[in-house]
Amino acid sequence: MTVGRPDPAAHRFVGSNQSTVVSRRARPSPDGPLLPKAIFFDMDDTIFDHSLTCRRALGRLRVTEARLRRRPLDDVWHEYSRLLEEVQPDILAGRLNIQEARVERFRQLARLCGTEISSADAAELSRRYRVHYQELRRTVPGVRRLLERLRGRTVVGVVTNNEVEEQERKLDHLGLRPLVDFMVVSEAVGIAKPDPGIFRVALAQADASPGQTVMIGDSWRSDVTGARNVGIRPVWFNRFHLTPPDPWPVRQIDSFQSPALAEAVLAGIDPAALPPG
Repeated sequence: MTVGRPDPAAHRFVGSNQSTVVSRRARPSPDGPLLPKAIFFDMDDTIFDHSLTCRRALGRLRVTEARLRRRPLDDVWHEYSRLLEEVQPDILAGRLNIQEARVERFRQLARLCGTEISSADAAELSRRYRVHYQELRRTVPGVRRLLERLRGRTVVGVVTNNEVEEQERKLDHLGLRPLVDFMVVSEAVGIAKPDPGIFRVALAQADASPGQTVMIGDSWRSDVTGARNVGIRPVWFNRFHLTPPDPWPVRQIDSFQSPALAEAVLAGIDPAALPPG
């Protein structure tokens, strides 16, 4: 379904030049349940399919880079993901810049594959990987249809850790900007999930209280625990079927392929209570 671009005055992207969000009261739809006033989405691996985009980009890089073919693709992918997660606190704190982190990541990937490479070689591998990654960007399957269903019935926000430019480019590349009312990015506000401060900024943007809000994301620590600590009801987007790290009960969604089911969970409805089909 093609969705027309709404009035830019209805948007605010924290860290950009767009203007103030227009608050909406959640209202029922003939085709769906009553929604919370605001629903916050994580970006990477919730809206944007970072993990599989990363894997495909590494796979394409390996076609012309024999040094990275000495270990299975999944080994390289998992190590890349681990290294990416490991340096995020240093990047957010300003102790390491992103380019330095990218170069070091490929030096360590080469080491994993049994070879040492120079910083210049690592920078070139990082550059080539980045080209592939940008070309292969895609949404998490089903999320576009879900956002289309939510449009106009609740305030949709994105709360994400990363650079402002990087995250805004994703929204534009994926064509999702018309479906999002505002985005709060850690770089812009100087606070990263799971810190309560970034959620409070988002609540202010949505003009909503924690009890009127749901947060959905793939990270237990950043999204589930972070939201819970502010009083926001979390939903875990557990697409890789991980084991919860603690026994605290939380609703889960493992796919957006059924937008109606995902919408029901976001509305607080027990999926078991839904009619079949």
